[in-house]
Amino acid sequence: MAEEEVKTQDEVVETPVEAAEEAAAEPETFAKSGKKSKKHIEEVKAEEERQARKAERAAAEAAGEKPKGAKPVTRPKLERRGRKYQEAHKLIEKGKIYNLKDAIELAVKTSPVKFDASVEAHVRLGVDPRQADQNIRTTIVLPNGNGKTVRVAVFAPLDVCKAAKAAGADIAEDEEFLKQLEKGTINFDVLISTPAYMPKLGKYARLLGPKGLMPNPKAGTVTMDVEKAVKESKAGKVEYRVDKQSIVHIGLGKCSFGTDKLLENANVFFDSLKAQKPASLKGTYVKSVFVTTTMGPSVEVENLYN
Repeated sequence: MAEEEVKTQDEVVETPVEAAEEAAAEPETFAKSGKKSKKHIEEVKAEEERQARKAERAAAEAAGEKPKGAKPVTRPKLERRGRKYQEAHKLIEKGKIYNLKDAIELAVKTSPVKFDASVEAHVRLGVDPRQADQNIRTTIVLPNGNGKTVRVAVFAPLDVCKAAKAAGADIAEDEEFLKQLEKGTINFDVLISTPAYMPKLGKYARLLGPKGLMPNPKAGTVTMDVEKAVKESKAGKVEYRVDKQSIVHIGLGKCSFGTDKLLENANVFFDSLKAQKPASLKGTYVKSVFVTTTMGPSVEVENLYN
């Protein structure tokens, strides 16, 4: 008799699993709005979970443990550099501003690469490039060149092309040149054209413009004296212009030039930059100057205009 009573009780009492299954089988009813609506209940659950995670992180921090899902601490930029770069950077005194000659010497000395690196100057100006009279752009002829082999192309009438070839142009063509542009072929570093031929290049402005190859009168690449322009380009004529961040970048030469030649090129550049100061500018013209090499640390230079 007792066994039958136990059986009856077991059949009546539901296990937790069975109760959960029955609850899942029954569809949950929600109110259309208010605290018993489905949306409100889900929001409350999400907030409870968020508070629970927050409390867990706080407890982990109090115990000196790293919270789960915490973002890794980013190392300083210098520590993420290579070993050679870090060793070279130690030679530069922190917070010290060097004169131009010493900065060039130190930049060459701290070049971490095996190849003949370029020496560059980066000048931050106080101009507004959006203003037409403050959008600095010009060309200079570096007395010792910049160490790069410049490929010069000329787009002009056939008789002018012959003179350009004699002056050292790598490419000097008429209509044949346009066929190469039609294919998207660009195998030159400087493009020189006569004013009469510029309208023909308008079609290729989207190809040449972003690469800085579109001829421009300010750069001296739109001229009637094509022969002279070719000789200057081959001799080390370079263009510099202020970018959207009001910074001017220019290559002064190669490390193999030596300090004297690099300093001579640098002085020509800074004299030219000084002459380009806009008359409408009332604030500081040159804010900072840095000299560096390809993949090398930068060296701050004292303001040459103070």
